[in-house]
Amino acid sequence: MNSITLLAQVLTEPELRYTPDNQTPVSAFLVEFAAVGRDDTPNRVKVVGWGNLATTIAERKYRRGDRVIVEGRIRIDTIDRNGRKEKATEIVASRIHDLANLDSMTAPVVDEPVMVEDNVPF
Repeated sequence: MNSITLLAQVLTEPELRYTPDNQTPVSAFLVEFAAVGRDDTPNRVKVVGWGNLATTIAERKYRRGDRVIVEGRIRIDTIDRNGRKEKATEIVASRIHDLANLDSMTAPVVDEPVMVEDNVPF
């Protein structure tokens, strides 16, 4: 199964376009995420959303520096550039969560402690 969940920082504001054939909305933007090794540079990847998600991405106006969680699948294409083959990686998003909105969420507060009896089998 091809699935990814990625914590990343937005590098470019989303760009909304439409396919020429049936006018399906497509939104794309670039994100950056931490490298695996200590001495490695951060990684960058393009995130693409289709249909209703593309419209939602464009309406939320993600800005450079926003932190997001991207859920989706990885897509790798081989591109021929002047006889040289290159790999282009992108994430086709199924959901995007803005961490600014998640930070405001809190865990429920329990008013009274729950009593557990010692002799109750599980």
